[in-house]
Amino acid sequence: MSAYKIAKEVMAQAIEQAAAAGYDEQALARGLMTEVINVYKRGRSHADIASELAFLADNLNDDEDYAFMRP
Repeated sequence: MSAYKIAKEVMAQAIEQAAAAGYDEQALARGLMTEVINVYKRGRSHADIASELAFLADNLNDDEDYAFMRP
């Protein structure tokens, strides 16, 4: 099983748990993002983390190619 599939399954379970505890998906996502960044900090520089987050932010639109791709 791929890491992405595991993450998708964990997210689905977490959404159910959060809803049962009275939290919405957005509150859960903020909490998870904080925890992901904490994991990143254990092995990556702040600049590397910032670069990855900037890349993800720059490529939020699923209907467009990544910013570094050429037609």
